[in-house]
Amino acid sequence: MQNNQIMKSTYDRESIAFMWKELEAIGIKPLTSGQEVNDFLAEKSGTKLVVINSVCGCAAGNARPGVALALQNKVIPDKLATVFAGVDKEAVHIMRENISDFPPSSPSIALFKDGEIVYMLQRTDIEGFSMENVASRLTDAFNQHCSSEGPSVSADKVKEVFSFTDSHICGSSLKVDTEED
Repeated sequence: MQNNQIMKSTYDRESIAFMWKELEAIGIKPLTSGQEVNDFLAEKSGTKLVVINSVCGCAAGNARPGVALALQNKVIPDKLATVFAGVDKEAVHIMRENISDFPPSSPSIALFKDGEIVYMLQRTDIEGFSMENVASRLTDAFNQHCSSEGPSVSADKVKEVFSFTDSHICGSSLKVDTEED
């Protein structure tokens, strides 16, 4: 799958920049190449949270702030990363090879412990649920599998990064053209 045509981004990186910058702003490292994913996963000890980000409005719009809320927990993963479906295709392809027990799904959130997946939220586990529900399920997984002291992000930072307006609840702060032709 090294064909450049296959690996070309589906989306204009600048138009969706806010979607990955939200996660980066709360301390989640963007992985944009297959090598970065391999390097991130190479160290098997400890816990790692990986968010497969997406442009999908409602699901991703609750996944990203749900992760941010979960990272305010008293116990969190050791390392945090994200890959972006439809944008960083090589990185996503390599990540999905490492979570092959689950069908491709974006957004999705994987928790690794000592190199093995111990918890997975797929799109079907996110879509239709609130950010608080996503956060609650993640914090349960963190409490069960993680040992690093949290929070990694303050409540003030979460409020700064995520507006929590009605337009954001369904995943986008982009303006919608409501005029009919």
